[in-house]
Amino acid sequence: MSDNDHSHDHDHDHTEPPGELELKVKALESLLVEKGLVDPAALDVLIETYEHKVGPRNGAQVVARAWAQPEFKEWLLRDGAAAIASLGFTGRQGEHLRVVENTTTVHNLVVCTLCSCYPWPVLGLPPVWYKSAPYRSRAVSDPRGVLAEFGTTLDHDTEIRVWDSTSEMRYLVLPQRPQGTQDWTQAQLATLVSRNAMIGVEKAQQPDDGMTA
Repeated sequence: MSDNDHSHDHDHDHTEPPGELELKVKALESLLVEKGLVDPAALDVLIETYEHKVGPRNGAQVVARAWAQPEFKEWLLRDGAAAIASLGFTGRQGEHLRVVENTTTVHNLVVCTLCSCYPWPVLGLPPVWYKSAPYRSRAVSDPRGVLAEFGTTLDHDTEIRVWDSTSEMRYLVLPQRPQGTQDWTQAQLATLVSRNAMIGVEKAQQPDDGMTA
């Protein structure tokens, strides 16, 4: 796929979680809060943790291992779902997963143009902006503009490949490994990997961005 390559000939009808399930979860959440059984602030913390910490940390471990172990990287790019499952990160919305690699000449960007298909086991909950109509349309029509809004600027001759996630195939971006990290451990490398970098709207953090080896 190139800047504007995308397909709408896929089935999003069975994306998890379906609308009905989301409504049931919201209803149950409201009932528990109303009866005083659950603190809404605690729920917010739990959601925030899963969205920004637990899920994305799984993906960061995957990326860090690929950076540190060439044989794992080769497996990851060949069969992303199997390689990721070998680390214990499995579950719904992660069965069919392809990993696409950023290089010096290619930058990958993931979107779901019709809903919010997303690799939950490695990225946690999808951010609100990922599910928004403006992102879903502009990621395809103006990917450079979207990247610029996230503070990501690319060389003019860098090819942007936009990948449209579906219920049958989801995508994870393998960011470029930052320079100056040759002696870093996998745990240290993982600290440079953000959720946004694995969606493709940002690059991996640089070692001098407040990070030390």
